[in-house]
Amino acid sequence: MNTRRLGRLGREVSEVGYGMWGMGGWTGSDDAASAIALDRAVELGCNFFDTAWAYGEGRSERLLGDLVRRHPGSKLLTATKVPPKDRVWPGKGATPVDRVFPYDHIVEYTDRSLKNLGTDAVDLQQLHVWDDCWATDDGWKRAVEDLKQAGKIRAFGISVNRWEPENVLHALETNLVDTVQVVHNIFDQAPEDVLFEVCARKGIGVIARVPFDEGSLTGTLTPQSRWPDGDFRNIYFQPPKLEETLARVEPLTALADEWGESLPSVALRFILAHPAVTTVIPGMRALANVEANLSVSGKPLSAPQLAALRGFRWDRQPDHRP
Repeated sequence: MNTRRLGRLGREVSEVGYGMWGMGGWTGSDDAASAIALDRAVELGCNFFDTAWAYGEGRSERLLGDLVRRHPGSKLLTATKVPPKDRVWPGKGATPVDRVFPYDHIVEYTDRSLKNLGTDAVDLQQLHVWDDCWATDDGWKRAVEDLKQAGKIRAFGISVNRWEPENVLHALETNLVDTVQVVHNIFDQAPEDVLFEVCARKGIGVIARVPFDEGSLTGTLTPQSRWPDGDFRNIYFQPPKLEETLARVEPLTALADEWGESLPSVALRFILAHPAVTTVIPGMRALANVEANLSVSGKPLSAPQLAALRGFRWDRQPDHRP
């Protein structure tokens, strides 16, 4: 497993990390199966694990804490997130910041995460939503500074709203933000326009999430794909979006087949081709997926392959924006 330096935090992290949303916040999660998959990831060299309090209201955090205790010598890096106080995803600038991330809320949920993890400190604490009009607020800034000074968090990051990669640039100017987590994949290439250059210049780590576009870039979805009630994917792929997405995936699958590659492998390697990306965090529950996804490390795509994939960029507008 290749590693990359996580910005100014200075830690070497696996370039393929582990996204743990599916282990706490999706239907069909099984804790015993999750533990087996997580253990296998550690065996294969993965040391970056990203969770959030909102993933099962602490369930995923507890799974990560158990993993850390099972592998005391592996120096695993724990990353979690503070949920918005109003429980609204994505963050909306029209909402006052004291209804989303007031000082006391950030401190309280950091303490809750520490209890779930069973650790003295969180390696990386993040805000789970963001709007840059909150960047000048003193409450979240003071919380970050106090939590670092108290030794409760080692680094601080922001998870950027989907399809809004530049809606964090003002926050980065505070020099309090050590990492940015952003949607980046073959379809969602917009972070490369401005955000990645700023992060590279300022020594800010980049965590690429949603590498498979919630499953479409695995090549396994069909027009008949449906999920249990309450599963986020029913909303994300509601008609006509599923059909529109599949029409874009079909030529990608054909291209991967022509190269003798699997589409998931191509999707992950496309993301890792950008030098600003520190780690990519695919969601994984099945053991076979863990082994396949982690195996892409150190296998770069060729320049002609990358050039071909550039043509699949798909700029989409957030639903809550005009």
